[in-house]
Amino acid sequence: MFKHLISFFIIAVLSGCSATLAPSYQKDRKPEDRDQYSGVEGMVQQQKDQNYLITKELRDKCFEAKIDLAVAENNEQDIAKQEDIIESTCI
Repeated sequence: MFKHLISFFIIAVLSGCSATLAPSYQKDRKPEDRDQYSGVEGMVQQQKDQNYLITKELRDKCFEAKIDLAVAENNEQDIAKQEDIIESTCI
């Protein structure tokens, strides 16, 4: 039993050492392509990436709505719809 505890302790220590050597997130990838985060630095970066992605999505919707508004020309219903989208997505 004592040997098992020592083995467990050694494995735990070695696992901890290797975990500190691993990157906390995939720095070489764009926020859209990152899917692995670890540690405190990784969690902070994950929050930053999520904020970026949400902002980017709103910016893209805003841009598309402005284009659709320009195309709508005289269709009052489409104009009103696109103006609502612009109001809710454009910052």
